[in-house]
Amino acid sequence: MKRRLIATVAAGATAAMLGGAAFGQADPANSAYLMFGYGTADNNVWRSGSYGGTPGVNDTLCWRTGYWTPANAVAGCDPDLVTKTAAAAPAPTPPSATPPSAAPTPAPAPAPAAGVQKITLATKALFDFDRAVLKPEGRAAIDNEVISRLNQVSRLELVLVTGHTDRIGTQAYNQRLSERRANAVRDYLVSRGVARDKIETLGMGKTQPVPGVVCNQPYPQQRKALIACLAPNRRVEIEVKGEGTARR
Repeated sequence: MKRRLIATVAAGATAAMLGGAAFGQADPANSAYLMFGYGTADNNVWRSGSYGGTPGVNDTLCWRTGYWTPANAVAGCDPDLVTKTAAAAPAPTPPSATPPSAAPTPAPAPAPAAGVQKITLATKALFDFDRAVLKPEGRAAIDNEVISRLNQVSRLELVLVTGHTDRIGTQAYNQRLSERRANAVRDYLVSRGVARDKIETLGMGKTQPVPGVVCNQPYPQQRKALIACLAPNRRVEIEVKGEGTARR
């Protein structure tokens, strides 16, 4: 029995930009998707490249912000998460003098909703501070949280690796660091058997801090305390899009 599987995994840094077209409409006043600063309201969401053949909603992945939740889903980006109107029940059979030859076929049970999961791993588990070389415990974390889920996907469409840093340092430096970390995660996934052409990397630098993380320690006077406080912002997010086998 097949169902759509979308798993989102977060870990600690990334690279590459995006492309591909398909229509996705998001309200600029209340959107959790990454939108263009221009364009029309029916085509204003950044998307990844096309995979699986013909470009379209089922072959592209909208970029989500760090505060996206399934409640923010729009039909043009995540149709499986948007509540669909239940199909109208068949009209009852009118009374007849002759008994019906067969009982009416019951309506099929609704398909299970697509699973969406987001797991955040602290960058400290993956990399040393200001470094982009995976530590042994970082590789183990990816095995446990990412590879184990990829093994449940029967038809993989896309793995999106997005890197984030904290605010310490310039945006240019943090951009490069987030890209190097994302590439390190990508290279490890490839070494574990994930097809390289199914992986996209994206570096966000320090532009998307985790909402609610407030750190007021002066820098550099309280450098260590500030680094510890900003730890949640140093992360790598991994999104997996594909088709998996439902467990009974």
